[in-house]
Amino acid sequence: MSEKGKIFVVDDDDSIRDLLSGYLRKNGFEVMGFPDGESFLKVFPNEKDYQMVVLDIMMPGIDGYEVVRKLREVSKIPVIMLTAVSDEIDRIIGLEMGADDYLAKPFNPRELLARIKAIMRRVESHEVVAASSDTQRYCHFNDYRLDTLTRNLYKPDGECENLTGADFNLLMLLIGRAGQVVSREDIARLTRSREVMPMDRFIDVQVSRLRHQLGDDARHPVVIKTVRGKGYVMATEVDFADAV
Repeated sequence: MSEKGKIFVVDDDDSIRDLLSGYLRKNGFEVMGFPDGESFLKVFPNEKDYQMVVLDIMMPGIDGYEVVRKLREVSKIPVIMLTAVSDEIDRIIGLEMGADDYLAKPFNPRELLARIKAIMRRVESHEVVAASSDTQRYCHFNDYRLDTLTRNLYKPDGECENLTGADFNLLMLLIGRAGQVVSREDIARLTRSREVMPMDRFIDVQVSRLRHQLGDDARHPVVIKTVRGKGYVMATEVDFADAV
């Protein structure tokens, strides 16, 4: 049994895959490596106790985007995508499709380890700083209902969607500070345990994805509004309840 957890590493570059696998094993993780998306997707359904996927985008056959899309149909397992350093569009698309974080190549394995630990801490604790639903399970806002225990979001038409860790954490942070402006820097620090760089768009992409899930028109948002130069604010009334 691994000391710290189990991680999938999916990368067609043998040298990178072996380097990452060896480094993670030295740091107490159990690792299963795959050279392509096809072989990984065949094994994934039978390995229920793995906690993370480190996934390269550019691979022959099924690329990383398609792997994330298929994963999100059946699982909310955290995914860290490995992207080309110059291709911002890779990072944006990956986040929009449900990845939890990304790391641009080349990178220091220590940085990957830090990202993995940060995500695992959030998953294990199921906590979001400033969230106010510690004792009340259900949150109601703008005809939506969020089950904070199961992470199920019930839409006005009755449709249910299970939120990924990244989306759930962002929504809970905004809910916990409803009516208050939350800066991009605070969102990065409190939901991802990292600093946001001046040209880094991952927060904006994540907000855009969450708005889409909430049916919030980006041009005229009602639930999550942009405060230019300051950040984002949950602009609708929020109520908590112990029961539906």
